[in-house]
Order: sequence, then structure tokens, then C-alpha cells
Amino acid sequence: MRIDSSLNFNHKNYFIKLLLTVFFSVLAFRLLFFHSLPPHIDEPFPDKIIESQNEEVIQNEEDKVSPTDTGKCDYFDGDWVRNPLGPMYTNETCDLIESHQNCMKNGRPDREFLYWKWAPRDCELPMFDPKRFLDMMRGKVWGLIGDSISRNHVQSLLCMLSKVEKAVLVYHDEEYKSKSWNFPSYNLTISVLWSPFLAEAAIFEDINGVSSSEVELRVDKLDSKWTDQYLNFDYIIISTGKWFVKSAIYYENNTILGCHWCTNNKNYTEVGFDIAYRKVLKNVMDFISSSNHKGQILFRTSTPDHFENGEWFSGGTCNRTEPIKEAQVEIKNLLRIIRDIELEEFQKAASKASKNGVNLKLLDLAPLSLLRPDGHPGPYRQFQPFAKNQNAKVQTDCLHWCLPGPIDSWNDIIMEMVVSG
Repeated sequence: MRIDSSLNFNHKNYFIKLLLTVFFSVLAFRLLFFHSLPPHIDEPFPDKIIESQNEEVIQNEEDKVSPTDTGKCDYFDGDWVRNPLGPMYTNETCDLIESHQNCMKNGRPDREFLYWKWAPRDCELPMFDPKRFLDMMRGKVWGLIGDSISRNHVQSLLCMLSKVEKAVLVYHDEEYKSKSWNFPSYNLTISVLWSPFLAEAAIFEDINGVSSSEVELRVDKLDSKWTDQYLNFDYIIISTGKWFVKSAIYYENNTILGCHWCTNNKNYTEVGFDIAYRKVLKNVMDFISSSNHKGQILFRTSTPDHFENGEWFSGGTCNRTEPIKEAQVEIKNLLRIIRDIELEEFQKAASKASKNGVNLKLLDLAPLSLLRPDGHPGPYRQFQPFAKNQNAKVQTDCLHWCLPGPIDSWNDIIMEMVVSG
């Protein structure tokens, strides 16, 4: 069968005309319709979206917040991650570590707890830079006010700074609980002031913490040991908390308000420690927020203990060797009560302080410290506790921190807060 070539040609010609007609029609429609719209600018970066109405840029996961931008980074929300570099110092390079925190010298056998660092989720947290810190703090005076955790902390800070220059002890009280050090090349002074209640208190206990009588605490009078020096400090880290659970008799307006766990004085009204703590902390916050202090004040929240299977007085231990995750731990009721009071009273004071030009910030180290049950001396608060007997019954310390140890990361955060402040 023969196909007519002229018919085939006409058929092809028809389809070409049809395609050209459709093409020019579509082109005309696009030119007519889109001429009324604003021009579209192609975004060369696929990880950003530019919205024409508000010109707001939404960044992708790779665009991290600057580590010095405290308005966007929560330094207290994060995880402990491995740090193969290890600590900045050791117990051999720093001779300022008190014996109860010198876990390596006392014979702690494991080292895993030394190789972690705190990593906020929203930003990078640089490691503490001792040279930069000393350069920034020329001629300044620091005061760490509180209990033995503050003494624990100041040792960490001094050890890290000793990588550049060794501190010189220039003052100590009779019991060596309050001390001051100076860095001669920088004229920087760092002091620790022993004031475990921040209020006036008569304490009757020996060096091992054994009490012969209840604490006599004046809940309405602040401790002059720190209030008299308060305005002399350019930077202050202040804290309290754990001492309030001790047996005590409370005084207010020169009369006995009641007592807490005072079994020898059964005629006194039992008053919960939380009532006393709130009264004292309110006075502390009122004093700070209404002061004329022109420096920077950090209120540090109470850090947790990690006694398991008992308390310090009933055989509690802390034998873990690495950090834990949030899902693995539940805050103890005691710390929760203390923490709630601290956050509530701080919040009340923060707005007042801001109006009065007082630079008061929250140093909330409780959550990140809660994840480090491995960082305490445990039985190694004393020298070679098992040298004579591997099954010896020894008192364990699951409250203070080994040095070096987790407490060193506190200084990473503090430096960023001060640098950015």
C-alpha cells in the first residue's frame, strides 16, 4: 500500500503550526500575568528563606548562634561530651588543691571522669582562656561568697589561672576558711569568703563536720563578713543552700522563731528549713538589688549531691565513673525545694535590680552538675582509704568535687558570661 507523500507533509505542517500557536500563547500569558508581580530574586543560599513581607531570615541548623551572644544561647542547657584533651591542669601542676578534693593524690584509680566537657546545645562554648581572663581582669577584685563549694570552686579557678601565673596568698583567717590571693603581674585579687548561711550564725562543729550543738541562725540579719566587703568587689559569685538542712535554732527580731531538727530542745516549734532559707535569701536579694554595686554579681544555684543507697551519714556512695543523661536522673526532693526557693527569690529580685542599675545574673549550675555523679571524691576524700583493707568502711564525699573535674567547666561558662556581660 502506497502512502500519499503530500498528505503526510500537510499533516506534519499542521502540527508545527499548532505547537507554535500554543508556545506563543503561553509566552504571552506569562508576560501579561507576571508583569503585575514584584520581581523574584533567586536566593543563592539554599539554607535560607527570605520572606518578602517582613524580610525575616530563617537560618538552617548550620547557622549557629555566636558563643558570645548570651541573649540567644542558654549556656545551662546542654550535654557532657567527650574531651580527649583532658583537663587544663593536674594535681601535680597545681599545689592549691585541698586534700579532700585531691582525688588523684588520694588514690582514685579511674581517670575516665577527667575527659568530658560541657557543651551547650545552642552554641559553642570555648574553653577557659586563662591569659585572656587575666588580661581582662587587670586591677579587678573578685569575691566568691558562700560555703565549702565556693572554696572548692575558687581552687579550680586558681589552678586554671596558674597556667599563666601562680597566685600569691595574701590573706587568710584563723581557720583558713576565708582567703585572698593576688596575681602580681595583673594586680588581680581573688577572694573566697566563708559564709555558709550568708546570715549571722553561731556554728558548733569540728573540722569533720561533727556538731556539738544546733546552729544558732539569725534569719533577719545578714553576715557582716561579706556585707562589709560587698562594695569592694568588682565581680561576685554568691551562693548558699545546703547548710540550711542542718539542725538549727532560728532567731528573728531577737526572739526564738523555732527550730529545725532540734531534738534537744523539744519545747521549740518545729520550723521547716525552707521557711528559714526563704527568709534569708529574700534578705540577701533585697540587699543586692537595692545596693549601689556597679560591678557584676552572679547568684549561683545550689549544686546537687549524688549519694546513692543512703546518705552521707548512712553509708551512701557515689561509685559512677562517667556522666549520665537527663532521662537517667531525677532531682531529689531536698534539692527541688532549695532550687524552687532560689529561682523564685531571684526572679523577684532581678527586675528590681535591673531598675536600680545592679548587674545581677543567674549562674544556674545545678542542672549540668546534676549529670555528673562521677565527679565526686567518694571515699577518696582521704588519702589511700583502702591501703590497709580493701573492704574498709570509710566516709564518702558525694557533695564536693574532685579537682581537676566537672567544676572546671563552670569557669568556661563564667568567662563567657563575663566577657559577654
